[in-house]
Amino acid sequence: MQKSRQQNDERIENKQDVVKKRGFLYGESNKKRNGETHADFLVGLVLNSLGVALVTKASFGTSPISSIPYVLSLNFQDSLGMFTIFFSLLLITLQIVLLRKNFRPAQLLQIPVSLLFGYLIDGAMLLLFSPQQYAAQLGCLLLGCVVLGAGVYLEVLADVVMLPGEAFVRAVTVCAKTEFGKTKIAFDVSMTVIAGVLSFVFAARLDGVGIGTMIAAAAVGWVAGIIARFAARVKTGA
Repeated sequence: MQKSRQQNDERIENKQDVVKKRGFLYGESNKKRNGETHADFLVGLVLNSLGVALVTKASFGTSPISSIPYVLSLNFQDSLGMFTIFFSLLLITLQIVLLRKNFRPAQLLQIPVSLLFGYLIDGAMLLLFSPQQYAAQLGCLLLGCVVLGAGVYLEVLADVVMLPGEAFVRAVTVCAKTEFGKTKIAFDVSMTVIAGVLSFVFAARLDGVGIGTMIAAAAVGWVAGIIARFAARVKTGA
């Protein structure tokens, strides 16, 4: 009887050890996954800023979401990165107005992300030069679209926090009950049109918005989709 009780106690202790080990291993695994997720997000943010700078340096305009900050930077003293920060804060404020009680405190993480994004854009703009030949400008534009697409893919993959542009679109879809894709297209078109109007108001000419803006609007999502499909095939081993 005593021997049987000792065996039961040993089994219980072994089970507890297994549970502890599993908990430890799962905790380590979660920490590792979280680390990889945040790394993906940071790399995506860096690629996004580099992509914006490349598209802008091509001198065919800039990406739709950056078109308003870029036009303002061409007509005032502050940089593209600083106006990107100001514009991002405006979009965050509009999200709060639209969502009200549905705006979660975690969404305020957009603020430090916007600050970092703006500084990264300015850093990339300082490091890169503007090509002078048409072929080099076109190559710079296309490379920027590819880099932006890769950045967008990594941000979506990480799913840490949305940039204010996409978060604002999501807020509109929640309030207006519209599809995200169609709302995003309408948002990009609106940003481009407003940037064009501001350009004529401040400079009496169309500056900062061009064929590059339209190419970026069409190509970035397409590139992100290709990367996502390729990554899915690699993951499944197809």
